[in-house]
Amino acid sequence: MSVIRPATADDVHAILRMIHDLAIYEKEPDAVKNTPEMLKEVLFGQNPRVYATIAENASGTVQGFALWFLNYSTWEGVHGIYLEDLYVVPDARGEGHGKALLQHLAATAVERGYARVEWSVLNWNEPSINFYKSLGAFPMEEWSTFRLTGDALEAFGSTAGDSRQALARG
Repeated sequence: MSVIRPATADDVHAILRMIHDLAIYEKEPDAVKNTPEMLKEVLFGQNPRVYATIAENASGTVQGFALWFLNYSTWEGVHGIYLEDLYVVPDARGEGHGKALLQHLAATAVERGYARVEWSVLNWNEPSINFYKSLGAFPMEEWSTFRLTGDALEAFGSTAGDSRQALARG
């Protein structure tokens, strides 16, 4: 049985541990730069825009989490939920925690009038892909995810100064 609840500040260390475990699973063990302080600020600071939901077993042990934020559909004219990370500890997989977390997000979207719940999955992650399909989710096969990061982000972002100054003078 899975108990689903909003994360609290006391969950930050457990969430960060699972983020590290997820990075290892996704073959990026050294990619996590997040810290307890950063995570606590983004989830529980003055103006949180990122949310975390916890799955526990009946004895109250954290078994997984979903970290999500709102996106917006210009076509639908309403928000949606973007699921950044979903993780269940390996020993608890198959016990319904992942499904319960996704059902909770779907119910949240329905209750709030949001149009969708979206997420990305690595192409090689067949167990997750099959699980998502079993829930009725489908891949957006005509879409590709793009990312601007690191040196390319710095270089491209640094060129915005000229256009920003022109707009300010405007």
